[in-house]
Amino acid sequence: MSTQPFDPEKAENLEEIEKQWAVKAVEQAQVYWNLLSSIQPRSLRLTRLDDELFDDFSKTFPQYIENPDALTTLDEDQVKSKEAKEQWRTFMGRYEKKITDYNFGTLIRPDCKDEYTEKNSMFVTRTQFYAIEIARNRLGLNDEIHVQAKAHADKEKKAKAAAATS
Repeated sequence: MSTQPFDPEKAENLEEIEKQWAVKAVEQAQVYWNLLSSIQPRSLRLTRLDDELFDDFSKTFPQYIENPDALTTLDEDQVKSKEAKEQWRTFMGRYEKKITDYNFGTLIRPDCKDEYTEKNSMFVTRTQFYAIEIARNRLGLNDEIHVQAKAHADKEKKAKAAAATS
């Protein structure tokens, strides 16, 4: 066994582990999308720590609260810059023992006004996902997704009813 410290920047990815992660990440994304579509995002609770996460996120990353456009459309280069990575590591460390799989890879939509697509998916940790999506929900940035999904569901319901009476 190696006594060298683990360097995540130089870690190799095993193909089977990547596939398993991808399946789990896509499943989580689908579940979250379904939640946004069916529940008013402002009333959605993602964890028992939502209030704490939102308060901490607001204090640690005030630029997103002060400028909601930056939260609506995340800049991947900014989120993953060297400085931001250090801030996120410190932020996430506070939740290591509070959030199960706090650093597990998760997909987030860089543009919260659009659904998950190949181009509108970004890899983040579970803690980042929770913090960003809780803030988006509290600030009403995910409301439009819910409204669109509800309108689409109502339209489909009417079409089925019309087809059934024909």
